[in-house]
Amino acid sequence: MTLVMAFIGKQGAVMAGDMREIAFGGDDSRIEDLERELYSGSIASDTDLAERADEMGVTIRVRDDKAKVSQQDGVLIGEVTETEGAAVAKRRLYATTGSYAIAEVLDSRLRVMQRGRASNFVVLGNDITKRIANECIRGMWEGGTIQDALRLIMLTMQIAASATASVSRTFILVHTDRAASLADAIERDSHRA
Repeated sequence: MTLVMAFIGKQGAVMAGDMREIAFGGDDSRIEDLERELYSGSIASDTDLAERADEMGVTIRVRDDKAKVSQQDGVLIGEVTETEGAAVAKRRLYATTGSYAIAEVLDSRLRVMQRGRASNFVVLGNDITKRIANECIRGMWEGGTIQDALRLIMLTMQIAASATASVSRTFILVHTDRAASLADAIERDSHRA
């Protein structure tokens, strides 16, 4: 799991997601130990990650081409994946002008966990990426326009990429100024989950 971050405003919504996907191979307990180190922030660079994986006897395959955010009919959709052993859970963020919803996809079932309104930042990610994003929001956000939120999100993505190997340096940014139906997007996705 890496970083998807959004701002839901009254005049629009903007969302960014990094593009990193890491596949791990080897002993499950060693993989869990490596993931714990990675997601807590103690592994900052790709070189550190490769060296630590080698020390632990874990194979890794890093891709930086996974699109985690998209825009469909005025609804921004971001998704992060959490793996715990053989179980795979996905958290999905739906955002449009004025509102958002967070859903969990588990065993092909989509369940809405939370809903919210405008003037909110929402962050999905691991411990270190959420901590970085929340520090950036607390330290730099004083209210403002959707463009101000966009600049803050871009800066946060860059800071996260320099602080943890769990985030790619490249990211995708999507936005909308429409107030589309989240219910329609969630309903459509629930048939494809």
